[in-house]
Amino acid sequence: MKSLPEVKAALPEYVGVNAQVLQDVAKRLDKAYKSFFRRVKAGQKAGYPRFRGRDRYDSFTYPQPSQSSVSGDGKHVYLPKIGNVRIKLHRPFAGKLKTLAVKREGAEWYAVLTCELPRTEPLPATASQVGIDVGTTWFFVTSDGEFCENHKLFQASSKKLRVVQRALSRKPKKNGNRHKKAKARVAKLYRKTARQRLQVHHEEAKKLVIKHDLICHEDLNVKGMAQGNLGKQIHDVAWGQFFQILSGKAAWAGRRVVAVDPRLTSQRCHVCGHTERGNRASQANFRCLSCGHTENADVNAAKNILAQGLRFVAQRISLEIACHEKPRPLGLLRPERV
Repeated sequence: MKSLPEVKAALPEYVGVNAQVLQDVAKRLDKAYKSFFRRVKAGQKAGYPRFRGRDRYDSFTYPQPSQSSVSGDGKHVYLPKIGNVRIKLHRPFAGKLKTLAVKREGAEWYAVLTCELPRTEPLPATASQVGIDVGTTWFFVTSDGEFCENHKLFQASSKKLRVVQRALSRKPKKNGNRHKKAKARVAKLYRKTARQRLQVHHEEAKKLVIKHDLICHEDLNVKGMAQGNLGKQIHDVAWGQFFQILSGKAAWAGRRVVAVDPRLTSQRCHVCGHTERGNRASQANFRCLSCGHTENADVNAAKNILAQGLRFVAQRISLEIACHEKPRPLGLLRPERV
């Protein structure tokens, strides 16, 4: 960052770029290399940082934008060294403006405003707890017997996607305009499907957070599961993104989300606790071989997930109470964590 004045002196085209934007690029590069060395040290797949050409560099950030960057009528945004740019403000923003990023998605440009808001009051308590069992047949099934539809958005767009991908494969010149246009059509379809999926996740997460104080779900290794035979279907439902959105909304609303161990939740009878593979009569039916209890297999699994979550919360509460009530001996220091 200290060498940026020398860069501007040697390359006059950088004079027209805001100084903080250039500094943010250096911070991004530093973050990429720190992440690379962290993965190397941990023995993970490292992934050396790659150079991003102008066709792959899709955003730039103003770390300290003016609080009046957006005009009063909401029709313009001021970008230093660029000027006023017309925008369509899809919703008013509030709070202190922290960063302003300009992002390109295909042929569309977006101004992303990051704002700092005061802590809101939590939602009123509902005294309701729920467990959810996610899957590919249904998006999720709750312990209350609610079934959320799996919209299978990627599968719905696969026919159109197959047509445009074949058209792209018939364009041999990768640097030609026809190839670029065909590639843009493919990217637009993928982008539309991703946005539809994101919208569904936000809507369903909001419903759960409004209705329940405690939400329990399986702690799934989504990345590992996606490498199996159902990889395409698992990528389509995107459980990882849904759990992340659910946790964020719950924290904002004062709710609690607990991820429990998923092992044997689909084979255990929630009535008598008998666990056996044969209890799962089929994909949809559960029949306990010990007590004879019958129920939808996903609802039974969701009830087991809720029971595990309630036990975990009870243990945490009892541990916190014990720690608060236990007096610390005088003259002794708190032991350092090794």
